[in-house]
Amino acid sequence: MLLAIDAGNTNVVFAIFERGSRKLLGEWRVSTKRDRTADEYFVWLETLIEREGINETGIEGAIISTVVPQLLFNLKTLCSRYFKCVPMIVGEDPLDYGIEVKAKGAGADRVLNAVSAHKSYGGALIVIDFGTATTFDVVAEDGALLGCVICPGVNLSLEALHMAAAKLPDVPVNRPDKVIGTATVPAMQSGVYWGYVGMIEGLVARIRAEYGGDMTVVSTGGLAPLFADATDAIDHVDHDLTVRGLIEIYLRNSAA
Repeated sequence: MLLAIDAGNTNVVFAIFERGSRKLLGEWRVSTKRDRTADEYFVWLETLIEREGINETGIEGAIISTVVPQLLFNLKTLCSRYFKCVPMIVGEDPLDYGIEVKAKGAGADRVLNAVSAHKSYGGALIVIDFGTATTFDVVAEDGALLGCVICPGVNLSLEALHMAAAKLPDVPVNRPDKVIGTATVPAMQSGVYWGYVGMIEGLVARIRAEYGGDMTVVSTGGLAPLFADATDAIDHVDHDLTVRGLIEIYLRNSAA
């Protein structure tokens, strides 16, 4: 079995796959905390692994991707101390991704999404990731990561409204029934929700026009289903896109 760890700004995702079949056996997430120790990770993860009936001694390899460098030491320690393996590190080790990365400074999560989407869907792609930032990655027919559009994340936008305007409350992301809000909370939710739907549709159309061809649109991230239900601009919702990218990179670079 293989352990894949995707550490983002908001959550750290742990997933266990069967090596040969690439079958996902279990997936769990915990909020990102920069001071969480390897021991704390293990106590939490061991309980969840046991609940799924997975024998942790069967884990024979691991791979880590993180956009939060402060997390890396404890995640590496988790793998070496408790799972007896030295993990591959995306963005640190000299790995073959199987695609060309033309987008300068592309984060590890964006590369993983491109690798996974290219294998799963093929053709030219727009990959929308609803994370702390909302990103639109452009993937060519041959899998090359050409570039990206980076926007403030949905929750970040709501938090910014609350923090910058004294009279605006802290509200959750929600899909209002109407665009025109008749009170402050639905008006804020409408502005963010329907504003993002308009942004998605507008950016997808502009990216397709600039690319000059048909493109499949794949979305991932916790809020992907909420927005996919409101627009025809999104073709697929894929929750496990990023961690599958980790497994593909591990298998490509594993000598065993």
